Amino acid sequence: MLKSKVTEEKVTLLSTNQIPIIDLAHCGTEECPIRSVVFRVGGQLLRALSEKGVALLVNHGIAEEKIKHAYGHLDDFCKLSDDTKEQYLRKDGNHGYVKPGQERFDGKTKDLRHTFNICTLKPEAPLPEEPLPGFREHISDLAKDFQRLSSLLLQALAVGLDRPCRYFLEKHSHILDGESENQSTFRLLYYPPLIVDDGQNELQRGTCHYSQQRCAKDEIDLSIPEDYKKRMAEEEENREAQYTRCGAHCDYGTFTLLVQDSEGGLEVKLPGTDKWKRVGHLPGAILINAGELLAVWTNEKIPALPHRVVIPQEETLMHRGRHSIAFFVHPDNCTDIVPMEMPSSSSSNSLDSIEKKPKNRKKSFKTAKTKIYNAYQHVQRRFKETYAS
Repeated sequence: MLKSKVTEEKVTLLSTNQIPIIDLAHCGTEECPIRSVVFRVGGQLLRALSEKGVALLVNHGIAEEKIKHAYGHLDDFCKLSDDTKEQYLRKDGNHGYVKPGQERFDGKTKDLRHTFNICTLKPEAPLPEEPLPGFREHISDLAKDFQRLSSLLLQALAVGLDRPCRYFLEKHSHILDGESENQSTFRLLYYPPLIVDDGQNELQRGTCHYSQQRCAKDEIDLSIPEDYKKRMAEEEENREAQYTRCGAHCDYGTFTLLVQDSEGGLEVKLPGTDKWKRVGHLPGAILINAGELLAVWTNEKIPALPHRVVIPQEETLMHRGRHSIAFFVHPDNCTDIVPMEMPSSSSSNSLDSIEKKPKNRKKSFKTAKTKIYNAYQHVQRRFKETYAS
């Protein structure tokens, strides 16, 4: 029984070949992309995000050593005194430090993680350079790497959707220029280990309960009563429901680029399914998942991906910290989010052929009228929900 449970927990979407892997080698640069490779990546990206909502990117050009160095910077920040960390707290906008428990995606469950949000790389941006010399230079350099990669992916995505190469790029021209222009965020994340301290820690798991049973017959009944099992399951569920590493949600923007260490915990719901699945870890790969605005833009052809980070069941993993970096790519604040006309499978790839269908245009326009809002309004509504408590 124990063996089968462990085996089941090791099964991931990656180990069962359910996550598309896209090779970005030879794509070129943001300024000079290689046309044939970008067209190939665009088709693969559209298919992966449409069918799975997620893909893994390899040969993306961002050095693993830079990422590990960034993990170290966040560790150093978390070791600072509470008074020092609170000088960098997220306040009026999204930029800054978020303490464990501040975010609650369902309004109740506390997210147990340290987060540092970076929304601008301008010199005046409050970053912990004074207590941590070198923080600004290294983190800014890494954030620019992610920004360049996202620009290349925006071009590939536009091509995959039969749009001009710069269709999305022009709507994301102020990434990391500050929250007054764009809500994109480079986010450092550290999930601390869960420590059991003789019942004093409220996160203690696996408490044992015993009861004495009088036997009414000669044979001893060693089975566990159903009502007892049900009660224990409810208690465990209620206890765990108070805390999580990251609650279930969809990202708000266009897409997210995510790197993570090998500790695990990330789970997703693939399109058309209701069951949470472990993603798995591919060393050196960057995960991309679609967000809510891209789903609206594409008339749900590309669905936003529900995901969460759970507290590991394995004792060895529970007592280890977890690191990740997420780059949330958002359109410029003033960008109106209007559903696009999506080509049907039988149509040609030219924009002219799409515009020759007045009935579809009329139907799409009626849908768009009910959904037109700008990128800033959408993300601010989501922030209010996440930080409402």
